[in-house]
Amino acid sequence: MEQLFGSKTRVKLLQLFCNNPNRSFYVREITRKIDEQINSVRRELANLLNIGIVKSQNRNNRLYYEVNQKYEHYQSLGSMFAGKPRKKSGLKLASDKKLAQTIRGMGSVDLILYLGSFTQDATTDIDVLVVGDVNKTQVHNFMADLEDEEGRELKYVVLSTEEFKYRQDVNDRFVTMVEAAKKTVIYDPSALMEETRKRVKNSTKEE
Repeated sequence: MEQLFGSKTRVKLLQLFCNNPNRSFYVREITRKIDEQINSVRRELANLLNIGIVKSQNRNNRLYYEVNQKYEHYQSLGSMFAGKPRKKSGLKLASDKKLAQTIRGMGSVDLILYLGSFTQDATTDIDVLVVGDVNKTQVHNFMADLEDEEGRELKYVVLSTEEFKYRQDVNDRFVTMVEAAKKTVIYDPSALMEETRKRVKNSTKEE
């Protein structure tokens, strides 16, 4: 694979991006994850940007990179580097499925969302929202492990289903923020987000 693509660093970058299509990374974060020198990473990122395989965005004085899902050969690259063809959007990551399965083992879960740094949304400082009747100590320990894996602090909120639904009923500001924020729905078997959309929409009409 390295001979085919001309660079070990380039191969590692493609593996990282294709396995995390809805995630963005800054340079030093990438160097830690793929264990390569920063100069080599910068050089290959420039090459991938020039080709159009990745795209970049400035956020909070950092330049973030993510795979360009509109790139014409995106699905082919996904087949080679992620192990299976990928759609251009809406496909949950294997890591997301693992996260959902792990948290579901901690109780009764009705909603898991990625927000904030996971979706490049600076309007909220919350990265993960978990709604359900779960063991908060287990969730805390799991998030601590996830922080170690990410190499950074993650902000998360755990709400019981009863409290979340109450906040829906009173059109709570937090729930309205969650609806307005850019997010990735990891798990929503009870369609809580759909209910939130309806309530926020109705509230806006009444105003």
